[in-house]
Amino acid sequence: MSFQAYIDTIKAKTGKTPEDFRQLAEAKGLLKPGIKAGEIVAWLKEDFGLGRGHAMAIYATFKGKVE
Repeated sequence: MSFQAYIDTIKAKTGKTPEDFRQLAEAKGLLKPGIKAGEIVAWLKEDFGLGRGHAMAIYATFKGKVE
């Protein structure tokens, strides 16, 4: 599955874009230094039902590893 396919699936499932998730994570304090990927993955799983692969795709957008 391509990275864009992950993002498309996430948007179809949740109605949210990576930027929407960034804003929500920032409001929850999840973008502060020292926050581990596992904390973000747990939040995305609990609140949005995302699996690890899809959650890690969102995490990658937070870290600027993709455009």
